[in-house]
Amino acid sequence: MALIGVRSALRFGQSINESFLFNSRSLMISKIKFNTAEETKKSETDTLPSSNDDKSNVEIEKLNKQIVELTEKNSELLDKYKRSLADGENLRQRLTKQIGEAKIYGIQGFCKDLLDVADVLGKATETVPKDEIKDSNPHLKGLYEGLIMTEAQLKSVFKRHGLEQVNPLNEKFDPNFQEALFQQEVEGKAAGTVVVVSKIGYKLHDRVLRPALVGVSK
Repeated sequence: MALIGVRSALRFGQSINESFLFNSRSLMISKIKFNTAEETKKSETDTLPSSNDDKSNVEIEKLNKQIVELTEKNSELLDKYKRSLADGENLRQRLTKQIGEAKIYGIQGFCKDLLDVADVLGKATETVPKDEIKDSNPHLKGLYEGLIMTEAQLKSVFKRHGLEQVNPLNEKFDPNFQEALFQQEVEGKAAGTVVVVSKIGYKLHDRVLRPALVGVSK
């Protein structure tokens, strides 16, 4: 009986030992699986941000490239806009100048035609013999006085519109307003002095309409 009891006790102890080993193995396996799962999860977690960072970097590069392209395009458009403004301002100034000149010099052609009339009128007054202008000769005197009044009125109209005579007698020769027909030696006159005016010149404001035809001393 004692032998049977010892055998039973040994079997019971062996069963407990095997049960303990089994539980230990189960716990160890569970721990290994848990650690493996944690490592896998951590690996996936670590991999995800890296992939997201790569995508973010690509997007940032695209945005930076677009910013550069848009900045260049904006600069180009701004430059074209400034050039257009400058061209428009230059055109406005040119048109304003042309309009102003048209107002001032628009009658230039008409004035040139009137110069012939003024020349004829001047010649007419010069050819009237002065010694015949007497009260005893009222017709000639009236005609002469009429010519003088008409010439004075014509000069007044010329002056009102900016048309002036250029009569440079005894002045220094100026090629901008005079045209020399000949040169001659004149005693007491410095070289380059206008000694003869064959035809009176005219200027419209500051523009020569007809140069004076002159003779110059040498």
